[in-house]
Amino acid sequence: MGVYDFTFYDLINRNAFCFRAAQAWYEVDDGRSLTFADVKHMVDRLACGLQRTGIGKGDRIAILGKNSLEYFLIFGAAAALGAIVLPINWRLSEDEVAYNLNDCGPKVLFSDKQFHGTLANIKENLPSVQGYYDLALDGDTFPGMDTLTQNGEDFKAEEVSSDDGFVIIHTAAVAGRPRGALLSHSNLLLANLNFDYYLQLTPGDVYLNCIPLFHVGGLFMAATSFHAGALNVNMSRFDPTQAVELIEEKKVSLMMVFTPMLSSILEEHRKSGRDISSLRSVNGIETPENIERYQEITGGTFWSMYGQTEVSCVATYGPYNDRPGSAGKMIPFAEVRLVDEYDRPVPVGQVGEITVKGPMVFKGYWNLPEDTAYTFREGWHHTGDLGRFDEDGFLFYEGRKPEKELIKPGGENVYPAEVEKAILQHPAVEKTVVFGVPDPRWKEGIKAVCQLRQGQRLEPQELIDFVGVRIARYKKPQYVEFVTDLPLLEDGSPDRNKVKELYGGKSSTGN
Repeated sequence: MGVYDFTFYDLINRNAFCFRAAQAWYEVDDGRSLTFADVKHMVDRLACGLQRTGIGKGDRIAILGKNSLEYFLIFGAAAALGAIVLPINWRLSEDEVAYNLNDCGPKVLFSDKQFHGTLANIKENLPSVQGYYDLALDGDTFPGMDTLTQNGEDFKAEEVSSDDGFVIIHTAAVAGRPRGALLSHSNLLLANLNFDYYLQLTPGDVYLNCIPLFHVGGLFMAATSFHAGALNVNMSRFDPTQAVELIEEKKVSLMMVFTPMLSSILEEHRKSGRDISSLRSVNGIETPENIERYQEITGGTFWSMYGQTEVSCVATYGPYNDRPGSAGKMIPFAEVRLVDEYDRPVPVGQVGEITVKGPMVFKGYWNLPEDTAYTFREGWHHTGDLGRFDEDGFLFYEGRKPEKELIKPGGENVYPAEVEKAILQHPAVEKTVVFGVPDPRWKEGIKAVCQLRQGQRLEPQELIDFVGVRIARYKKPQYVEFVTDLPLLEDGSPDRNKVKELYGGKSSTGN
């Protein structure tokens, strides 16, 4: 480590000194409460235990579990050793979990008990994993965390730089294949400073940590709050009744939400009458109706944003009321430019591809140098998203480029190609086109328009269930429509634009 370097582990050391006995973490499930000094001691013990098992700089540590104190501590211990954390989306299917694990080759894997069955089914196909551990202190199938933390904290510090890899987060499966985005310590820490700058966080703030830590928003918002000396109140799973109780009891001031989380909180507030006025800042993805209702009830601010994993969560940000419908303006550590198909900047008011440069941009896709080089062409990160700027510099999101069409049900990213690949495994389906449609609960739903093979019959729910056991259930279509013939292009492939024009309305739903 050089004189100019600063890592997530340095932040843990800094906060243990600056905030010492202040409360850093509250675990809702069991009532545990840790100070910033406690967090450092536990991180050091875990780092020592991991180092004794052979974990060193550059090794990957995988996690398959719900949000917990132990989950957060692994990030700290990995940072101390220069290892890279690989958080796995627990909503994925067994095959998807196995793919992401093998893509990055972790040496050890931590898991909640509820996922031990999944790992038992795929364990033989995970050659890189040398050790399995239970995220709980007391293990049964796997050794518990206490087998790693019962030591004297005497690990040997590694030479870790700000630019070294810190976490790999798999993005949605473009062309049917997820890609692991490698983010550095600098990416994380600068994102923290951006959020702290806008939200004006202080040690008196309280963050309700209920977005999964495998998500860039969940991890970075928890780290942002920690960075500011604020309290993380951790929920292993989101429950609106419990969330409203915690907002009132703990005086929660900050949340990140995806649809329909905020609407469920507001509805629970209406029914219970509990006080949620402490909730001064909320950011994420929501409908205008729910945003305005939240601001009216609490007097707080909703923060709009544009971002993706590859830009360390956000590239533009701002209060919703500054320009309703926009995604805010460029953050201090990012430059955003809109370009045409030839990478020429487009005039203000015109739609172009969103490209980003600056220290917020990720290091690249894990083991995919060609994909990385193409994404970084002309010295800019090409997001695949479309947007337009107004005269005042506010960004308006205008969807995805056709080859990178994306559906976002409830804040999750789903590529149509991945869903189509699963649908075409059904022997009755000849052709299909999948696209997003408006949905009252999830803001955007997934619709599949299918042409069946001659003589075949299929019910919408049968197809939905078929897809739901092959990929993550949140990726299965909510709407299915069967047609006699799909419109085709000259090459014989489905005409996606025509299909969406003809069948963009919702129909034939399933559960």
